[in-house]
Amino acid sequence: MDYSIFVYLILTALVVALGWFVNLQAGRTGAQFHNGRMQGRCGMTRQQSVNRILITAVFFLLFAVSACRIAVGNDYWVYRDDFLLIEQNRHVSFEFGFIWVVRFLQSMLNHDQYLPIFAVFSFFTVLFFVRGMEKLSEQFCFTVFLLMTGGYYFSSLNSVRYYLVLSVALYSIKYILKDEWGKFILCIMAAAAFHKSVLVVIPLYFLASRNWKKWHMLLFAAGCGSLILFQDLYRKIIFVFYPYYEGSMFDNGEISVSNIGKCAAALVLSLLYYKAAVKEDRKNRFFFYCNLGALALYIFGSFIPEVSRVGYYLSATNIFLIPGVIVKIPKKRQRVLWTVLSVLAYLAYFALFLRSAYSTDIRLLPYRNWIFQ
Repeated sequence: MDYSIFVYLILTALVVALGWFVNLQAGRTGAQFHNGRMQGRCGMTRQQSVNRILITAVFFLLFAVSACRIAVGNDYWVYRDDFLLIEQNRHVSFEFGFIWVVRFLQSMLNHDQYLPIFAVFSFFTVLFFVRGMEKLSEQFCFTVFLLMTGGYYFSSLNSVRYYLVLSVALYSIKYILKDEWGKFILCIMAAAAFHKSVLVVIPLYFLASRNWKKWHMLLFAAGCGSLILFQDLYRKIIFVFYPYYEGSMFDNGEISVSNIGKCAAALVLSLLYYKAAVKEDRKNRFFFYCNLGALALYIFGSFIPEVSRVGYYLSATNIFLIPGVIVKIPKKRQRVLWTVLSVLAYLAYFALFLRSAYSTDIRLLPYRNWIFQ
């Protein structure tokens, strides 16, 4: 029997337990506002100090498990081989930012010291995930629970570059909600130096930030129709940027039933309480449109290779949408009911995710770390 699965289970239980005592609303009451913008803090309260300690503890737990892994993820040794190619100044199919950082780290390390390089990328991936949750979540504990049981954190042990930029994309949403578009674009451009797919969030997040009218919905419907009618055109455009995906194992046209199910459930919850929780709440409305876009993409865009990678930029915002909607449900019994239903649904998904983690094309389990190897 493989007992390493308990590392993931215990980690999930610990960070959710720590998150239970985080009260972000109390942490935000110390801010001074002028014309709707935060200007500074009036002083740190006891709860704010507790929040800082607990969130830091969550960060270090997540970082430790990620940074100490070895041979976890189906691309772990592929990355290690690419690190060696970069050291030899040979060609690799990576963006320049990633190559420069790896080369810089190698200049300070001995030959083939790949563990510290993985640790550096783990540090920033977890940092942006945690900071994003701190800035955007209405219920930190619930958001951490969704991050873990939704598989986003554990999947970051694989696909190093992609999950780094996904965490940056989620963190950068705070700038959109404050109308600081220059900072948002700078964040995304910096992230694109590590994985250029993140550039897609500039138009997608811009559209999600608008307060949609009826004609916007008509354009959205037309966009869904175009995904059906002009698949060949879209594929030609995609393969200009990613020619190696054409005919590859990722170009299989599979429909992601699990992602459709999660997005559809979040949509139902949001529509049931649209007036109370979404309509006049800019943050929830942004996440609502992200989820709607992800659902359409998963249903109509299955012809796109690795469609989940594009979809995650949108659907990952559900870790904020679901708590944001539930906390605004007027009746307590209904809030409790939807909380319980959401927890049970994500626990069921988590069980399936962990079961699939042993697959040879995922290999997130068994978990191994270099401390005890």
